[in-house]
Amino acid sequence: MNQAPEVRNRSSRTRLSVKNKEITEAEPTSPDEQGHGKDNKPGDGNKQESLLNNVPEVEVKEKESVKEKSTEASVDDLEGSFWLTRIVMVRYMGFMYFVAFLVSLHQNKQLVGKKGLLPADVYLNTVMRGIGRSNSWSLLSAAPTVFWFVNFEKDLDFWLDVVAWLGLAIAAFLMLSGAGNWPLLTLEWILYHSLVNIGQTWFSFGWESQMIETGFLTIFLCPMLSLSKLPKATPTSKINIFTYRWLIFRIMLGAGLIKARGDKCWQNLTCMNYHYETQPVPNPVSYFLHQSPQAMHKFEVLSNHFIELVAPFLLLLPHRRLCMIGGALQIFFQVVLIISGNLSFLNWLTILPSLACFDDASLAWIFSTSASSSLKAKAAALNRESRSTERSSLSGTIRKIFNITFGLLIAYLSYPVIMNLVSTRQVMNTSFSPLRLVNTYGAFGSITKKRTEVVFKGTNSAQPESPMAVWEEYEFKCKPGDINRRPCLISPYHYRLDWLMWFAAFQSYQNNPWLVHLAAKFLVNDEGAESLIAHNPFHGRPPPKYVRADHYRYIYSKLWSTEARNGQWWKRKYIGQYLPPVSLDMLRGAITNMGWPMPDVSY
Repeated sequence: MNQAPEVRNRSSRTRLSVKNKEITEAEPTSPDEQGHGKDNKPGDGNKQESLLNNVPEVEVKEKESVKEKSTEASVDDLEGSFWLTRIVMVRYMGFMYFVAFLVSLHQNKQLVGKKGLLPADVYLNTVMRGIGRSNSWSLLSAAPTVFWFVNFEKDLDFWLDVVAWLGLAIAAFLMLSGAGNWPLLTLEWILYHSLVNIGQTWFSFGWESQMIETGFLTIFLCPMLSLSKLPKATPTSKINIFTYRWLIFRIMLGAGLIKARGDKCWQNLTCMNYHYETQPVPNPVSYFLHQSPQAMHKFEVLSNHFIELVAPFLLLLPHRRLCMIGGALQIFFQVVLIISGNLSFLNWLTILPSLACFDDASLAWIFSTSASSSLKAKAAALNRESRSTERSSLSGTIRKIFNITFGLLIAYLSYPVIMNLVSTRQVMNTSFSPLRLVNTYGAFGSITKKRTEVVFKGTNSAQPESPMAVWEEYEFKCKPGDINRRPCLISPYHYRLDWLMWFAAFQSYQNNPWLVHLAAKFLVNDEGAESLIAHNPFHGRPPPKYVRADHYRYIYSKLWSTEARNGQWWKRKYIGQYLPPVSLDMLRGAITNMGWPMPDVSY
């Protein structure tokens, strides 16, 4: 009878040793140690019961340890996959489309509408007369746009709004959901393509082609039909990911080469002495950066050369970490450019292909919140599944064939781009096909050394040449005008008219006929034109009898100078007349010859 407790105690120790070896080693090994001895202290008899009660706690700790190891394994499973990367890129593409269509909604009717500065119906009719109304395919090739399929001569403004609102709706869905498919993204691509191809000079810059090319790649980043964030059995194509890296490589190398072959100031390291002051639309930070020491400006040029001529090659390397470093350098560089000036949505858009340098493991921290952690776990599971099933599945084979074909298409279309890059006569921001699927890029190959501005003024005087005539200035939304006004901060939003005014300042009004049309609209207080500027001095009053444009030289006020302390951001000097005083009657002939409708008097 005295042996029974010993047998039971051994049995208990055996069971505990299975659960946790450390407990067995800490257990008593004799009846005396278990509380049966005469020297036991009060409460020692409960040790066995206490140890048994600790078993669930040990099991919990073991489960937590297993869970932690499982979590670590899931992060490892994300390395080299792009399920989460796709979500980030689709959302970012949605954001870029949203900005672009928002700009279109606010400005397109005033710029290319029926009564716009460069009416799109006039442009499309000109294309039609040159090609022939019956040759539909040639019309689409010359100007790929959905506006050929609507009554643009009658309902142009209506369809401009329809395209903008529909584009905004799709962009909002992409941005909020992080999911897309071929039909949705193809429609979005067609809508923006349609606007670019009727936008004329307002849409003639490199970032428009870059938006089209990036949007095209994003179509095939997504599954064919599914709108799931993580569509089962549809992993992100690594060929598609590489086409994004190829895009950012071409953008940056093209920009670097155009500088190396262009303005001598890029070679003698002085370009940044001028850039912050003379860029199209400076922001408040530009004012302070311009006044940095010369050594800093030289460092900026050297850094620019490294980022654009050396670092892009990291993007094409198969080594994961080096590629990520290359992507991080490009993103950092674009952020610096965003801070230093209002360059439309160009730099924001250029960040997007750089995201393709980061796999799921490197972006997993974005999905660390409780709401999105399940996406990370599901992505890891899908990646494990795809690795084991894609080799043998028919759908996986079809996807591979399609992705290889897509890669070959991009390679074929890249040939003229490569030839342009290696050419000593390199051109920038050029498309080699109407669809703009693969383009050449570049920026600031030459730097403007002096900033000049066109300043519109109006007067109600019947004698505009009289020294007694009072001329009142029009103020634009963002470009320099009033020397006391702080430079604006609008990026990624974009004021197209302000941007074109910068180019007009070192050309002539004869090279920019839309300037004459703008003057005519000022002469009638046109509401559309007024919505494009910040201040019409004749708002709520009879319109001016005459309008003119003067030419000024602008420079920043010196930091800590008397002008700066008095609130002056700029100093300006009159150069001469840019557009002589004109009345509405004087412009009738020019407007009629261009095929534009005469502005209606709003007052």
